[in-house]
Amino acid sequence: MAKAYLTVRDAAKQLELTEYRVRQLIREKQIRATKIKQWRIKPEDLEAFIRARTNK
Repeated sequence: MAKAYLTVRDAAKQLELTEYRVRQLIREKQIRATKIKQWRIKPEDLEAFIRARTNK
């Protein structure tokens, strides 16, 4: 079963970015995320961010 949400750490590893940069992208509203004690990202929202970055 797939996780419902990714942690910032998981997203950072997948994007090959720092956790700090992922948090910046969340604050800039470039990556949609929900704060559940910590920021959580739906896998499909991370995929949408990746697609948007590669289509520029």
